[in-house]
Amino acid sequence: MQASAILSDLVGFPSVCGTPNGPIVDYVRGYLAFHGIPSQIVSGPEGDRFNLFATIGPADQPGYILSGHMDVVSAEGQAWSTDPFRLSLDNGRYFGRGATDMKGFLACVLATVPEYAAMDLARPVHIAFSYDEESGCRGVKHLLRSLGPLCHPPAGCIVGEPSDMRPVLSHKGKISLALSFQGRAGHSSNPAQGENAIYPAAELIGFVRAQADRLAQEGPFDATFEPAFSTMQVGTVLGGTAVNIIPDRCVVELEIRAIPGHDPVQAGATVLAFADSLAEAAHARGGTLQIRHEETSSYPPLAPNPDPALAELLTRLTGLAPQQSVSYGTEAGLYQQAGIPAIICGPGSITRAHRANEYILDSELDACTAMLRGLGIHLQRH
Repeated sequence: MQASAILSDLVGFPSVCGTPNGPIVDYVRGYLAFHGIPSQIVSGPEGDRFNLFATIGPADQPGYILSGHMDVVSAEGQAWSTDPFRLSLDNGRYFGRGATDMKGFLACVLATVPEYAAMDLARPVHIAFSYDEESGCRGVKHLLRSLGPLCHPPAGCIVGEPSDMRPVLSHKGKISLALSFQGRAGHSSNPAQGENAIYPAAELIGFVRAQADRLAQEGPFDATFEPAFSTMQVGTVLGGTAVNIIPDRCVVELEIRAIPGHDPVQAGATVLAFADSLAEAAHARGGTLQIRHEETSSYPPLAPNPDPALAELLTRLTGLAPQQSVSYGTEAGLYQQAGIPAIICGPGSITRAHRANEYILDSELDACTAMLRGLGIHLQRH
């Protein structure tokens, strides 16, 4: 099958992150089985979402992982000109949710499977398709924990996020936190009878802003990124019910994006420690303030690999010079954290991702398929 035909099938599955993904997993498993390729399912704790892993070639040799996620962001509230879950073609552009991010890459991988199966591979190609990448790289973490028995330690991982087919060496890491402040309601005519949850939330917001200013002024810095420092910001604040009621609850959502070498989890721990100090101060005054937190997203930065072998291979396969860094995040940092050299290289432009009328070019699918075919030739016995 051509990549475009497979893409049409994949787009037809509304595999929105946070929802069951059994149908699209069954489709991929069936396709692989038709070509004689067995696959393994690695379930997540949700019970209705699954990662998929398959190997073509000798599993006892160090090969390359082709990594992509099967989930997409929602199309709700967007003004699409066509049905987002039905691929449509117009003047060389394939429109559909996930066409670029990143079912286009998945389609190219699957379209190349028959060629891989016919090759005499000295080293294997591994296919690793994950779930819920769009909500914090949730699925691949379970896949990586199960990888040991599935294959020999891989030589590298190609994460096919849209990069205009340029190999990308690094990206920032991220953590998102939701902090819930629980105070005590009361009538606003006597504030002392309640405990205003918005006030400590405001103190935390001020702390986050001060930390963000410090990072901008003092670093650490990495000139390959724009901006060249880690960032921290509050994105949403929700609290109170009426102006004459002392608010007993406030929720603050924030994110931290960290350059390589700066751990976003540790930066988040600084914020949580400040929150703990606010609760302790409230209790010392006789209050009952409770502050709970939830990590809603987390993935590490991707740092440039000190060994240039993977970047040199992708440069040779694509004919394009590497790009030092990108502003978006991927699963590549998690592969690197697991000890697997990782690089980003995939069809389409990130500028089209998550938007209405998302599309990928027929020529971009062809370029990706050519790169993947070249990888197979590189891994053949000579």
